[in-house]
Amino acid sequence: MWKRDEAVKPAPGATPAIGGGTPPSGDPVRATAAAEPPRSMPASAVNIGKSVVIKGELNGSEDLTIEGQVEGKIELRQNVLTIGPNGRIKAEIFARSVVVLGEVTGNVTASEKVDIRDAGSVDGDITAPRVSIAEGAHFRGSIDMQKAAARTQESKAEEPRSAEGTPAERKPAPASTASATAVR
Repeated sequence: MWKRDEAVKPAPGATPAIGGGTPPSGDPVRATAAAEPPRSMPASAVNIGKSVVIKGELNGSEDLTIEGQVEGKIELRQNVLTIGPNGRIKAEIFARSVVVLGEVTGNVTASEKVDIRDAGSVDGDITAPRVSIAEGAHFRGSIDMQKAAARTQESKAEEPRSAEGTPAERKPAPASTASATAVR
């Protein structure tokens, strides 16, 4: 049977393959460990434990996982906020992406996505281009898929206007163009 520890240790007296010689310490195990590339650190992330209670404003530029309680406002506009299973949040939330496994009371605004997992709960309005609500999750509020709304506003701004400032009448598009637009 193959054993990992035996596979890592070179045979006694064997020369390590790295560097072609025995390390100065003469310990082949140490040579193998030194030859391994350093493991990359995970993306900077901060954890707020179960016993921590924060009241006020929470701002940051790192991914954050909250297992404790937060009341007030949370702003991580360029980062991911994860509300852990023990997290209890009563706050306005602004983040790039929000994952809810615990409880959130308050409005949630994300520039990319809001994901409410099966044990998660959100009581408040959600504004995000993508929203995912798992079966068994709790949600009470409204959802604004802002990306679609932003497109609508952009298209209204690009509409040709008449001299009176009202949208000019458009001629119907040829059938092939209309179907291509509907497919997008």
